[in-house]
Amino acid sequence: MRPVDDIALFPLRTVLFPAGLLPLRIFEARYLDMVGSSMRHDEAFGVVLIVAGSETKGEVVTAEIGTSARVIDFQTLSDGLLGVLCRGERRFRILGRRIQEDGLNRATVEWQPPPPLIPLQPQFESLVPVLRKVMAKLTYVNRFIEPHYEDAGWVSHRLAEYLPLEPPTQQRLLELEDPNERLALLAPMIEADPEN
Repeated sequence: MRPVDDIALFPLRTVLFPAGLLPLRIFEARYLDMVGSSMRHDEAFGVVLIVAGSETKGEVVTAEIGTSARVIDFQTLSDGLLGVLCRGERRFRILGRRIQEDGLNRATVEWQPPPPLIPLQPQFESLVPVLRKVMAKLTYVNRFIEPHYEDAGWVSHRLAEYLPLEPPTQQRLLELEDPNERLALLAPMIEADPEN
């Protein structure tokens, strides 16, 4: 990917992390078109957290940092809507925004450099069994997940998405560059949970 790109945006009240999975129910025409184009041309779109406003009722304010997503599976749901499963790829920073005639948000984005593989520090190794236990329960999506339990970035992103955290907290964790800093913030939350 080029350092700067123009991509479609999907503002949501959720945070997508790199390598994370995001199921979506698609019903608006602009997003059906976006997903169709993404699948036909093998293009990613951007998932960004809504911080103010309502995306369906007009102007929406989003976070500046988001994650690109690509459709990896789809099906027609029991209610007749399109269900897609997306995988998070790379983080980006929004440089500029515009709205298409059909109401689809687009942005000029700067891709953030892919993080290097950073080994888990010894003090965080006890978090891996907790994560393995959670991952074992994800029967439907397990076939789409490629585990990297030795990588601090992958482990910290999975914990950040599976812990019951509020979206603004998840957004702050997404924006952190250092995965060990992310783990240092997450570890006390896990240790305080009596179920772990």
